[in-house]
Amino acid sequence: MAKRRKRPKKKKSFGIFKALLLVLVLAAVNIGLVSAIMQHRTGDSGVSLDGEKRGNAAYAASRPELDVQLLTPNPNSRPQIPLRRLNGIVIHYTANPGSSAMQNRNYFEGLKDGGTKASSHFIIGIDGEIVQCIPSSEIAYASNSRNDDTLSIECCHPDKSGKFSEETYDSLVELTAWLCRYFDISPDEVIRHYDVTGKLCPKYYVENEDAWEDLLADIKEAYDAM
Repeated sequence: MAKRRKRPKKKKSFGIFKALLLVLVLAAVNIGLVSAIMQHRTGDSGVSLDGEKRGNAAYAASRPELDVQLLTPNPNSRPQIPLRRLNGIVIHYTANPGSSAMQNRNYFEGLKDGGTKASSHFIIGIDGEIVQCIPSSEIAYASNSRNDDTLSIECCHPDKSGKFSEETYDSLVELTAWLCRYFDISPDEVIRHYDVTGKLCPKYYVENEDAWEDLLADIKEAYDAM
């Protein structure tokens, strides 16, 4: 009777190698997934999930209260063009005495149906409320040749003089100082629309240079105190 040949025993080391290989493959897949998720959340351009440009996290908690009412994307007031860089802040006045922040925001919103190109990142109302219309990662149509490297702040005013109310003034100082800190902008880079184009904007603070210098001094003081 012929003897049966014994089957060679499988080497255990080969099975262990396959198991280790499988673990490594799974680990690599998980790392890739995590990386993809994080890239989606933060983006390569320094923009967070909510569309805001990332700044100095140490100042994130001290952000002034904002009523975020972003404009509908459209060619005339929110074209969603990324800021080229962020070098400064431009102060404006609405030239619409007695109007509220939301009324001016809604005017910008209405431009989606046609008309001129105009908008602003922020609008400060007569009572000091702050409405945000455009994310800080996108341009606003406010400051002409400086649209692509500045944030714009429109300020409401109670009368034709263009002088800001105390509440508007205080919110402007707080918001501007915080934006400078958060985005690492020197307060020396806070300018008027007038300084870009020669336009009488913000009117009172062009006609009264001392008032403008006082405003800059108050912004710098608030900046230093943060």
